[in-house]
Amino acid sequence: MPTLLKVTKVSVVRPYVLFLEFASGEQGEADMEGELWGEVFEPLKDSTLFSQVRIEGGTTAWPNGADFAPEFLFSRLKRSATA
Repeated sequence: MPTLLKVTKVSVVRPYVLFLEFASGEQGEADMEGELWGEVFEPLKDSTLFSQVRIEGGTTAWPNGADFAPEFLFSRLKRSATA
């Protein structure tokens, strides 16, 4: 794992699943459904809010102030198969 991780692309591919690309070139999907608990993350169970994900400070962020550390996102990554 690279020492400094930075998310460069993010999109929602299906409910609660993010497609992520990192500055290192690694990419894949991260299923975040099991992580949406607690005061900050529970509101992201609303698919409309979850779909408002953006990149801020090198990681994912949402309008309600929720964000995940890039290292955590990287650990959840299911790498894309390469042809």
